Order: sequence, then C-alpha cells, then structure tokens
Amino acid sequence: MADALTRELGGLLREDQILTSPEDLSVYAFDGTAMLHQRPACVALPESRDEVARILTLCNEREVPVVTRGSGTGLAGGAVPSQGGVVLCLVRLNRILELDAANLVLVAEPGVLTQKVADEAQAAGLFYPPDPGSIKISTIGGNVANNSGGLRGLKYGVTRDYIMGLEVVLADGQILETGNKCVKDVAGFALKDLFIGSEGMLGVITRITLKLVPAPESKKTLLGLYDEMTAAAATVSAIIANKIIPCTLEFLDRTTIECVESHAKIGLPTDCAAVLLMEVDGHAAQVEEQTQQIAAIARQGGAREVRVAASAAEGLQLASARRTAFSALARLAPTVVLEDVTVPRSALAQMVGYVQEVGQRHQVKVGTFGHMGDGNLHPTFLCDERDEEEMARVERALEEVFAYAVELGGTITGEHGVGLAKKPFLPQQLGPVGMDILRRVKASFDPKGILNPGNMFD
Repeated sequence: MADALTRELGGLLREDQILTSPEDLSVYAFDGTAMLHQRPACVALPESRDEVARILTLCNEREVPVVTRGSGTGLAGGAVPSQGGVVLCLVRLNRILELDAANLVLVAEPGVLTQKVADEAQAAGLFYPPDPGSIKISTIGGNVANNSGGLRGLKYGVTRDYIMGLEVVLADGQILETGNKCVKDVAGFALKDLFIGSEGMLGVITRITLKLVPAPESKKTLLGLYDEMTAAAATVSAIIANKIIPCTLEFLDRTTIECVESHAKIGLPTDCAAVLLMEVDGHAAQVEEQTQQIAAIARQGGAREVRVAASAAEGLQLASARRTAFSALARLAPTVVLEDVTVPRSALAQMVGYVQEVGQRHQVKVGTFGHMGDGNLHPTFLCDERDEEEMARVERALEEVFAYAVELGGTITGEHGVGLAKKPFLPQQLGPVGMDILRRVKASFDPKGILNPGNMFD
C-alpha cells in the first residue's frame, strides 16, 4: 500500500519532494508533544497550492489519511501522523506574497515563520501582535490551524483576531477562497472562522491574509515580586479595574522562578511565591502614566518589590524571565509535559493552588507559568516517559487538572488545541450536543474523513 501510494505521488511531485526513508520518517513521527509517536507512510513536501490540491485529490480518491504539518511545534499531538498516512508538510510554501501598507494587510503562505511575519510588518512601521512562545520557529499556517495565542493576548487578542481571509484546499482538492481585505464583510456564513483552530481537520490552508496595526510608539516593562500568589492575582484584577489594559500580564510560580534563575541568572529572589511580568505600550505619555499607575497598584497590592525597566534593553532582560520559562523547566527532566488550561481571572489563584496540590498528592514535580491577564495557565509536569509508573501518576494529575478547570467555568485548552492529547477530555467540556455538531461539521467538509483522522475526536 505504501509503495503504491509513493509511486502515485511520484507522478505528482519531484523525487526530492517525497520522503520515504526510515530515518526521514522518524523525524516526522512526532511533534512537540511528549509521548506521542507514529511513523507515516511517507512525507510530501508540496511547493504550491496546485500541488497541495493534486495530493489531496489523490489521497481522497484512495481514502488515505493526510496530516498537515508546519514546523511541528504543536503541544497537543495535532501533527502526529496517522498509521499508513501521508504527512503533508507545508514548510516550502514559505513566501510573503504581499505587504499592503495602505490597507494594513500582509498576505503570506502557510510555511512562513511567525517571526518573519512580525519582522516584515515592523520593517514597514506596522505591527503583527500575536506572539506565541514558539514565534521564532512556528509557522503562520500552524498558528492559524491552532488559533495560537501568546503573551500579548490580553490587549491584542489571538490569531483569530488578525485573519481577514484564507485560501483553503478542501479534502477533495477543491479550492475555497473565504474573506478578503475588506474591514467589513458579512456576505454569507463566516466560513474562514471554521478553519481557524480546526487543527487541519477541515481543509489545508495555503494562503493567509493578515490584518496589521500601527506599531506602538513606546513600551515599558515592569516586574513585580510577590510572597503570595493571591496578591499577584489581586494585582491583575486591580490593574484591569483601573481601566488599564497592559499588552502583557504574565506570571511565574515559585518552581518556575527557581528554574529560570538557575538557567538565566536574571537576579530573581527564589523565595518568591510569584513573579508578575507587566508591559504597557502605546503613546509615550500614556505609557509613562500607566507605568507609574501599575507600579503603585502592585505595591499597594502587596508586591515585595517592583522593578521598572529604565531602557528597552533592560525591558528585554526583565521579559526574559517569562520567555525562558519553558526552556528553563525543560532542563530539569527528560520529559516535559507542557499543558494549557484557562479559567476566569477571578479563579486564577485558586487554579494555581490546585495544580500545586495535585502535584504534591500524585508526587510529580510541576511548575506553573502563563498569561495571568487572560486566565491562561501552563502547568508544566517534569517527568520521564521511560518510567511507566511515574507517567501514570502524571496522567491522573492531568485528568484532575482538566476536570477542575472545567468545573471553575474554564476550558481544557486556551491556545494549544485539542489534538490527540486532549481529545478524551473534550466531551466533558462541550457535552453531547457540542460533540455532535463538531462531527457534523467535519463530515460536511471531509465526508471520507481523510484529514487528520482521530484528531480532536474519533
């Protein structure tokens, strides 16, 4: 079957666009998610929309599974291939097609790195706000497929808020154009929104029209050190109650602070219960005023110390406390399970405390960091996947964390997606009607079920 499929793909692509060796296939057997591995039958590397369409037409006719992939940075198993299937890797569709400054629009192919999108916008005096933690290596297509968030989500929103139009190749090879450069367009259903966050289950995105915004004139960075997590959470609520919306409101718990300080030597006291990273941007006078207001609110709210960056370089150094959190934690164990739950801001301290209690009860090491401004937490379990008994304890801890997040009115994923890793937990959040609607939407776009089968739901 695999040999016949490879021969047929050979009629559509050059030899260097098809990978079949065991060494190559092992590279594409996993994404950034721990513990999930499955070799595909082959890897296809199309270089145009039309090649994508021809590949999907063939696979749909043969009922061969197709899993679309970018850089493979996903953390929910959404790019783990199906048995006997094709990995459709889009990294060679990597051109920025247009930067239209007059309409504040950038048009890109899906394989463009997110950092390149941000850099191109900046070079034109514009700003692309979404900044997932993997911004330097993730692709914009993967960001759209997972509706990625990032550190600036509180003020600027997530990827969905910057998608104006998409070109999508459907499962049978048909090409759909949805959306455009218009700021207003209510003609028909908002089809593009179905593909944002669809995790490659409804179609393959081959062109993306992105909204840009004017670049902020100024930015200031603050770091607040707290002896109690509840005080840090209360500070976040107080800042927003004072009608200040920072571009960044991030936090680290004690375990993460210890790891970051050991790794990056920023000068953080390791006996803190929490660190808040706070950034404001906009017009210079407003930024200066809000910086002073936030510093005062943090001190009134119980911050042991508030550090205000005196320069852009110092601001980057302070911000590195948050941006190095994952890599710092990853140094401590062979396996890192980086999770992603979101709760209402009012329940943040409660959720963080519960994660710590669950870790202690199941005897697993866990550090928590995340986007306190929008309630998105990243409990990070440090373990060893070769230890079956330890991994069983991690799984039990995760089940309890997801269930508690839903109980608090939250969600099992704020930005990483469902993928293979979280699909057992999706029904408890969506319920039977919600799950039925998902399946009906999937069946209408992909009746033979070839696109990322088994992802999100069976």
